[in-house]
Amino acid sequence: MSAHFPRTEARTSAGGGRRLRMIGALLLVMTVFGGCGFRGVYDMPLPGGADLGDDPYEVRVQFRDVLDLVPNSGVRVNNVPVGRVSDIELAEESWLAEVTVQLNGDVDLPANAIAQLRQSSLLGEKYVDLSAPAQPEEPRGELRGGALVPVERTDRSPEVEEVLGALSMLLNGGGVAQLQNITRELNTALDGREADARELLNNIDELVTRLDAQRDDITRALDSVNRLSAELNAQRQSIDKALTEIEPGLRVLNQQREQLTTMLRSLDELSGVATDVVERGGDDLVHNLNQIAPTVRKLAESGSALPKSFEVLATFPFPDNAVEGIKGSDYVNLYVDADLNLTRIIDNLGRSQQPLLRAPDLPLPLGQQPDDPPVGQSEQGDGGRQTPTPPAPTPSDQPQPSEQPEDGGDGGDDDGGLLGGLFGGN
Repeated sequence: MSAHFPRTEARTSAGGGRRLRMIGALLLVMTVFGGCGFRGVYDMPLPGGADLGDDPYEVRVQFRDVLDLVPNSGVRVNNVPVGRVSDIELAEESWLAEVTVQLNGDVDLPANAIAQLRQSSLLGEKYVDLSAPAQPEEPRGELRGGALVPVERTDRSPEVEEVLGALSMLLNGGGVAQLQNITRELNTALDGREADARELLNNIDELVTRLDAQRDDITRALDSVNRLSAELNAQRQSIDKALTEIEPGLRVLNQQREQLTTMLRSLDELSGVATDVVERGGDDLVHNLNQIAPTVRKLAESGSALPKSFEVLATFPFPDNAVEGIKGSDYVNLYVDADLNLTRIIDNLGRSQQPLLRAPDLPLPLGQQPDDPPVGQSEQGDGGRQTPTPPAPTPSDQPQPSEQPEDGGDGGDDDGGLLGGLFGGN
């Protein structure tokens, strides 16, 4: 007995040491993972996942609903795994889901890429599908780390439950049960009218073809209507004012509707009478028009001369501007502007062809007529040669100078004389 007890104590001591070591190791592991933010199986990489490479980058994607998408779900481009979902959280100051994905550094996507939430199979896992934008939008820029794909560029595929629910609504509450009745009524309507139905389809096809051929014209007409509507919208106040102000006129026209109707009937009767008169006297009317045509043509050629002549005729013998000088019935004011500037007077004397004093009237040389050229000049311009000058008349043949007028005139005549030369007379 004394030999048995020591063996039992030794075994008990060895088993207790192993349990202590296991507990310590477990506490150490829990401490390490707790300090690193361990989140359970979500932090464990899935087998067969995408290769992120040596230099991955992160992109944030916003969805309205991520369904049952979980971290470590796949990210694909053209159905090729290129990354994984690293985090899913609620976006700041919104109710949108923000998914952070890690992509392989070799993935090349445009900055305006689109993201869709898809399902690998009918009951498969969810994954994020990234792709370039579809036509007509063109790819722009390059998707880089830290970029955000907004919710306007994201979408999701319908769930199986949604498809089955829509199908159930169609089969139970939709019009599937009425298809038989619709088919029967169509057969009844088209029975014996196949040719008419075929012709109708041909006409519709021709109409659509012509509309397609005139597509540019239709588009141009719609653009013109658009511009017209914009112009009308810009002038809305003016149109509203015009419609408001035209109301009294419309009211007056409504009140005088019977008179207007009577006038229109009278004009209709007058037009009938005028037509009958023209038809009966057409030749005479044409003859009269042909006879009056020269008179009308001459009136047209006179232009503004005829109206001006009427202006003078109303104030004859004075011009129309003389009416302003008539201040009463027995006198007329007359204003004269006399320019006594010495320089202008000398200029007028130089330009005037009227002599200051009229030379005495001398008799013409013997044999010379009044219309002949002056004595000493040849008629044919003979190079400067002069004809012999006839002898001067004797003093007895010269006329005696005329006496001066009794009224003390200046020796001039009706052409102006000295004053006419001073003031520029001819």
